[in-house]
Parts: sequence; C-alpha cells; structure tokens
Amino acid sequence: MAHQGLHVERGGAGADLIVLLHGLGATGAVWRGLTALIERRSARWMAPDLRGHGRSRSEGPFGFGNHAADIATLLRTEDPARVSVLGHSFGGVVGALVAGGLFGPLPARLVTLGVKITWSESDLAGAHAMARRPPRLFSTLAEARERHAKLAGLHGLVEPDAPELDRGVCERDGGFALAMDPRVFLAADATVPDILRRVRTPLRMAAGAEDPMVTLPEMTAIDPGAHLLPGQPHNAQVTAPEAVLALLD
Repeated sequence: MAHQGLHVERGGAGADLIVLLHGLGATGAVWRGLTALIERRSARWMAPDLRGHGRSRSEGPFGFGNHAADIATLLRTEDPARVSVLGHSFGGVVGALVAGGLFGPLPARLVTLGVKITWSESDLAGAHAMARRPPRLFSTLAEARERHAKLAGLHGLVEPDAPELDRGVCERDGGFALAMDPRVFLAADATVPDILRRVRTPLRMAAGAEDPMVTLPEMTAIDPGAHLLPGQPHNAQVTAPEAVLALLD
C-alpha cells in the first residue's frame, strides 16, 4: 500500500497500533516474524519502507527529520495515546524524533532496538562515502539479494529466498540493483545521543547482547533501565521476535 510516497504494510485489528521502523538498508519486511505475534495481541501494526528504501520514493533530502516527518504524516489520523513506536537501529533514531514532539503529537511510548549511539568521525566519513558511491548493478538476482542481505545485516539470519529480502532489490538497466538509494547514508549524524535524550514519552532501550554497534553503558547513560537480549545479534527482531515484542510489555 502506498501512502504519501511511502510503501506501507499494515495488518491486525484493534485500537492499539504498533509502528515498526526498520534499520538503514533494510525494508519494512524485516518485521515479518513479529507481525503475526502482534496480531495475536489484538493489535494493529504498520511497517513502512522509509524513504529511499524498498518500494518507497527516493526523493531527498534524507535527514532524520525528513524521515520523522514522513512517519508523523502517516500517524496524523491515529489516537497518539494508542500508538507505540518500535524502531530498530536507524529506525530507532527516527522514532526518537517522532517521540520528541517536534513533528506532531507524542506517541504513548518508544522502544528502540540496537541503536548505534556513538558515531566517530571515521564512522561518519564511511557513511558519507557510501552515500556518494554509485549504485552497483548485478548480473543476477541472487547476487543483488545477497548484497542486500549483507547491507541490512540479514546475511546468515534468513534464507537467500526469504521474503524479508524481496523489496530490497529491483530490476534496473538490464540487471539487478539494490532498491535503496545510497543517499540515505547522508542521515548519519553524531547528534544521536542528543536526539534520544530529547524523547518526551516513556523510552525503553535494548539491544542484542552480541550486537557490536552499541554497548549497555552507552544505553544506560540515556535509559537507566536499558538491557541486553542474551545471545542475540543486531537484528534481534529477526532471530528472537518474541523477546523483542516483550519489550513493549
């Protein structure tokens, strides 16, 4: 389903809505293992492809604020008191801006998973170099899907033909390419800790214990109740959807 240029998947029924925001390089399909669990709770879910990802528009700019404005627009007819936001990695920062109140009414709560909090100059330089890199064309669909899986952190977590990878690639110029616009990497910003500290709704932070992108001390400096999910990687929503959904309890 397209909405304001964003591809949005929805499901479930009930008054409560859980908004699922994917990480950089992924698509809303990464939440596939979680959505059936949400529906058993008699709740609704919404999983957009953020702009520049999957089937959503590739119009810039791609700053965190632009993504947050997109999500606020999606939520304009919802009762904010019944909305929970669950954001993974990059999506957690987007959710934090939504939960800061600058783009509309505050959601009831925000849960972040695996947000990279500390960005060094080297990290930022690497991200901006990725943004300038011309899109790569692959001769086979399998090669493109493998690259998407690696970029989204899904390689080895899902099968090569898994539906979680479907929207991450497209046909282009007689070959196959990533659907992601590389300019999305321009959103990388060292102000992530400040964005998280300005959240004005109840915040719960978590990460997989095996996630190399964030540490528990980094999270507890912002959310004293933050914790790690034992044995889980960066994409814990794929490997342990029940544990991730329990963060909303």
